[in-house]
Amino acid sequence: MAQIAIVGVGAIGSVAAASLEQTGQHELTLCVRRPLARLTVERATGPVEVRAAVATDPATAPAVDWILIATKAYDAAGAGGWLERLRSRGAPVAILQNGVEHRERFAPYAPAGSLLPAMVDCPAERDAPERVRQRGPMLLRVPDSRDGRAFVELFAGTDVDAAVTADFTTTIWRKLCGNSAAIISALVLRATEVMNDEAIAEVAREIVRECVAVGRAEGAQLDDNVPDEVVAAYRSAPPDSLNSLHADRLAGRPMEIDARNGAIVRLGRKHGIPTPYNRMAVALLEAVPARPILS
Repeated sequence: MAQIAIVGVGAIGSVAAASLEQTGQHELTLCVRRPLARLTVERATGPVEVRAAVATDPATAPAVDWILIATKAYDAAGAGGWLERLRSRGAPVAILQNGVEHRERFAPYAPAGSLLPAMVDCPAERDAPERVRQRGPMLLRVPDSRDGRAFVELFAGTDVDAAVTADFTTTIWRKLCGNSAAIISALVLRATEVMNDEAIAEVAREIVRECVAVGRAEGAQLDDNVPDEVVAAYRSAPPDSLNSLHADRLAGRPMEIDARNGAIVRLGRKHGIPTPYNRMAVALLEAVPARPILS
């Protein structure tokens, strides 16, 4: 049995909690800003009620064996505030976030050797404060290390596809290629079906081509056909799917612009690689008013 703290219980944190609940072998603590009376994850097989302790004050958080951070990437400081007490026994910190700069975000809050970046892919949406809709399975990939293998073992016996990979750099950049195109939906306020418009799909391919070029400069092994694969994946998804960037804009919440397309622009500049499509998309989305949008 492991004592596990999950910091941030949005869509990803909730699905992780529900999956760990499946094992019946872990003791979970949900670290949140506000009291949480209940948490339900709606799956195709039926609802899962997460039974866990809830902590709302980092100053009184318990010491645990593992910490899973599932906040949005822009809230590293808020998540980092939980780590001192949660890590008082030296717990590893798995970072289940978008982007490619997991360790950099949390370097101020925990020793580098304790940080385990995780690529997470899971179609899930928070449709109420205490309810998450999970549309498909959760995929987790982590570096092949002692902590990575121990992390994978936490999910043994669940329906999560968790595994280590010897080339985490390629894995995480391949995920960013998919995420990068999602900025289009956030800009035009249309769900995944927008990719069926061929003019929009070609813009998406250009955004992904820039991501591929920057990822290669960072050491990722990415094929030329990745842009076409990304568009095909969007077209095969449920047409009403909302990516997290789109959902956050609709709700008037902060968006992970910098961690996703912003990183492509910044790292492209570092390598002298032009990224005009991503640069324009970032500028446009950063300029939108931060208020809920009624649909």
